[in-house]
Amino acid sequence: MAKRMILMLAGMGVLIVTLGFLKFRQFQAAAAQAASFQPPPEAVTTVVASREAWPVSLEAIGTATAVQGVTVSADLPGVVVGIAFESGRTVREGAPLVQLDTRQEQAQLTAAEAQRELARLNLERMRDLHRQGIVSQADFDRLTAEHAQAEARVGEIRATIRRKQVRAPFTGILGIRQVNLGQYLNAGDPIVSVQSLRPIHVNFAVPQQDVGQVRVGSQLEVAAEGESGGEFTGRITAVDSVVDEATRNVQVQATLDNRDGRLRPGMFVETRVVVGDDRPVVSLPASAVSYAPYGDSVFVVETGDGGVRTVRQSFVKLAGTRGDQVAVAEGVSPGDEVVSSGVFKLRQGAAVRVQNEVQPGNDPAPRPEDN
Repeated sequence: MAKRMILMLAGMGVLIVTLGFLKFRQFQAAAAQAASFQPPPEAVTTVVASREAWPVSLEAIGTATAVQGVTVSADLPGVVVGIAFESGRTVREGAPLVQLDTRQEQAQLTAAEAQRELARLNLERMRDLHRQGIVSQADFDRLTAEHAQAEARVGEIRATIRRKQVRAPFTGILGIRQVNLGQYLNAGDPIVSVQSLRPIHVNFAVPQQDVGQVRVGSQLEVAAEGESGGEFTGRITAVDSVVDEATRNVQVQATLDNRDGRLRPGMFVETRVVVGDDRPVVSLPASAVSYAPYGDSVFVVETGDGGVRTVRQSFVKLAGTRGDQVAVAEGVSPGDEVVSSGVFKLRQGAAVRVQNEVQPGNDPAPRPEDN
């Protein structure tokens, strides 16, 4: 009985060892197959890096602001009895905009003019009597003062009547009307905005380490989002005298002619100031760069043994942008074939298949259409 038990245990041990050996060989075969597996090449587009001369410039985000811009408001309270403008139209300096009710002031003016006339007549009579020595100098001076007060009262009422006709403070473009006929306006209530658009200012900030390169009179190029008619040009007219303690930036102001009025106050714009001579850089499409916290890189295509094309990751130092392009100062040499699209799916040594039928944008001055 014991002998049969020993033989049974020995047989089971041999079976277990045999199964374990077979499974081990299966694992070895799977590992060898996985090691020899080559993923299919990734489809990419490429571009040959070229050396170009780029101007040294500073780029910043700015805002268009009116040289003169106000919201016209009522100087005195009153009821609107006349509106002499239409929203969005050009208006000349001094043109009437709104007329407030002046019936009460007109009545006061009539009474004041009558009082002034009476004071004038009394003064004339007193002057004759004063020459004859009949009245004292004090009485003559009192009537003279009363006549001056009456003149001043008439002028005050006339000034009030003029102030109740609101006029354009300068030539500009009107905004949306904010009043209606019959509406009662308090002093300071808004009527309409007036913006002077020709010329126009563009304000932007420059880091303090770069402010030494900015000079009054330097040429400026401005591109506005949504404006496809080309870039605007102007000149820097002012540099702020203080540095913002929170951002360490300096505010710069430029003036543009804006003859066609396409730039409007509050517009978001991109500015570029040329601050030096052209410099040689390697130009690539912006889509060729893989941006990462540990450093920006590109993939350079190389041909290995057997004609297999693989990529080599190269870390780069960028030196600015221009339209669809980026300038590379270090990391790429002229003539290198660089992957221009599909970089997100690549790794060091990955096999690639070049398909250049459709290329990404590589225009230094693109003009995208709004859609």
